[in-house]
Amino acid sequence: MKKNFKPEDELLFLALGGSGEIGMNVNLYGCQGKWLMVDLGMSFGSNEYPGTELMFADPEFIEERSEDLLGIVLTHAHEDHIGAIPYFAAELDVPLYATPFTADLIIRKLDEAGLTTQVELNVIDDDHGEIDIGPFTITYIPLAHSIAEGNALLIDTPHGRVFHTGDWKLDEEPQIGTPATDEELTEIGDEGVLALVCDSTNVFNPAPSGSEGAVYRGLLEEVQKHAGKRVLVTTFASNVARLQTLGEVAKRTGRQLCVAGRSLDRIIEVAQANGYLEEFPQTVDFDGAMSLPRGEVMILATGGQGEPRAALSRIAEDTHPLGLDEGDVVLFSSRVIPGNEIAIGRIQNMLAERGITMVTDRQSEIHVSGHPGRPELEALYGWLRPELLVPVHGEMRHMQEQARLGRASGIPQAVVQKNGDIIRLAPGTPEKLAEVRTGRLVLDGDIIVPADGDAITMRRRLSRDGMLIVVLDGQGGVQIEGVGLPLDEDYGDFVEEAEADVITAIGKLKGGRARDREVVYEAARLAARRAAQRWSGKKPQTKVIFAGE
Repeated sequence: MKKNFKPEDELLFLALGGSGEIGMNVNLYGCQGKWLMVDLGMSFGSNEYPGTELMFADPEFIEERSEDLLGIVLTHAHEDHIGAIPYFAAELDVPLYATPFTADLIIRKLDEAGLTTQVELNVIDDDHGEIDIGPFTITYIPLAHSIAEGNALLIDTPHGRVFHTGDWKLDEEPQIGTPATDEELTEIGDEGVLALVCDSTNVFNPAPSGSEGAVYRGLLEEVQKHAGKRVLVTTFASNVARLQTLGEVAKRTGRQLCVAGRSLDRIIEVAQANGYLEEFPQTVDFDGAMSLPRGEVMILATGGQGEPRAALSRIAEDTHPLGLDEGDVVLFSSRVIPGNEIAIGRIQNMLAERGITMVTDRQSEIHVSGHPGRPELEALYGWLRPELLVPVHGEMRHMQEQARLGRASGIPQAVVQKNGDIIRLAPGTPEKLAEVRTGRLVLDGDIIVPADGDAITMRRRLSRDGMLIVVLDGQGGVQIEGVGLPLDEDYGDFVEEAEADVITAIGKLKGGRARDREVVYEAARLAARRAAQRWSGKKPQTKVIFAGE
């Protein structure tokens, strides 16, 4: 490999996001001087980066080599695989490739961002559609997942074939779509697979993920238990199969369906435009739902992850046009995403206080995962029989465990990599060639900034320690204002003492030091900060202002 990391006559793999973390999936394959990107995803903001809404893998590596990037191929429409497209696709300036359902959602994102004329989007057949891009021939392989048109990619190169799973599971009753059969996957294995680049999310799950068909039966049974009660079901909006199930459950139980949440409205519209949910029942509006007898309506609502502005939260707070009464039922047909436990618990506690019954997947089979457990991984290994396993889509513990599982299942080699590792898959023995800089970006207001930049670092410090503002009037007077200090009852006494300390500290400066603004600034800052630490145990961020300047 050349020093500028331009691929030579070899096959390279480089994850910019999604390896060492769950989310922000951005993967690159390199061959004969060119790069191919698979997915361009994001994650939602976290408490680690206060005040931010979205997180992205930093695409700097490929932005600097955009002339060698051939295109971006999207496996499916979840946000951790397509969510960054409106923010980076125009700058990368290469064609996008996606199946119809995924493409429709991307078009809407580009339209909202005013980018429809700036980004080329190619729609590929969702049943084994094929693309030729430079040295790569890509075939879409449909697999089950918790969204319509989940696909693996079979990437044919001069150095062998890669089976890039995307997000997947095995499901004999998927409700939506027709996944590749074990015979079809075995045939792919018979023709040879160099590398399996595989989802690691549920590698610690000893059981299969479960079937959407079983969820249909579980939801039907659960709703039937609550005759005469208003039933609300919350689920991931993007799970078209689950929406199909809930439409059927509503019809089977004699309930009219009411949908609450813009993301649900959007997914239903896109699904129906692409040939899904064709028999989805006609819905009723909020007023119509509330006028029906309680046992004749089923509400489908967003907000199962505790989002404060989503429909379920507002219903729990009794600030939404839809309402629940004591004895009504909320079914959580979704899993708890790590990090959302407190937010979900807040909503569940509000519901419990009002006497509303709640059912989760711990009590009833009303949800299954969209990612493979160990038995499914072992089955795929047996069908494809790859020479090499490259775990992705997981934290380091997930990827290491999948590597162990793969080797134990007979895969000759496994490479555990992380974001930034350039791995040569072929020719020769797979190896790490180099490590390039990767990082995170965050959407902070309307601006994308480094996650470890000054603004986020300072905001984190402010949230932890508070702030002091010291104003020097130039006549020997001092005024101090504290923000976020735990001194409610003692605040006045603290300010009086801190102002006196600042006056004393400045008074000790003699000669030229007393006229040196930087020296005066630092003396005032340290005196005020030490007073705050003495009173509160905090070391607040402290800014000194010279009045009149």
